[in-house]
Amino acid sequence: MKSEPDVYSIDHLERDGTESWDGVRNYQARNFMREMAVGDLAIFYHSSAKPPGAAGVCEISREAYPDGSQFDENSKYYDPKSKKEDPRWSMVDVSFVEKFEEAVSLQALKDDPTLEGMRVTQKGSRLSVQPVEKAHFKRVLKMANARTKLH
Repeated sequence: MKSEPDVYSIDHLERDGTESWDGVRNYQARNFMREMAVGDLAIFYHSSAKPPGAAGVCEISREAYPDGSQFDENSKYYDPKSKKEDPRWSMVDVSFVEKFEEAVSLQALKDDPTLEGMRVTQKGSRLSVQPVEKAHFKRVLKMANARTKLH
């Protein structure tokens, strides 16, 4: 799950404990969120950072539900074509799990041959929400010397 750290960072999530992951306006990213289940772990990734990279881990604490910002005319995420009886956009709630002592940079992810095929390392990977294979997730945790373990 990608966020620009000046908008919402792993530090913000650590402070807040739990937060809604709203504002996703890409159908593929939305569909990935709709597949998430309570208890799933996600890598919290800082995009548009210097350097961009994996900053920590969060947990899905509420499954997909309608993103209220799509109906708020004052929101930058307002979607006049979305209807309350058939909402287009969803969000999930995420809870803080762990902040990495040091972020694992995108370049480090790209340089690791065991992460070949990981979506975030691929050219043009712009989705804010994307799946991560279990082996890749475990490798990122190892690279970060994370306390979090996948079963």
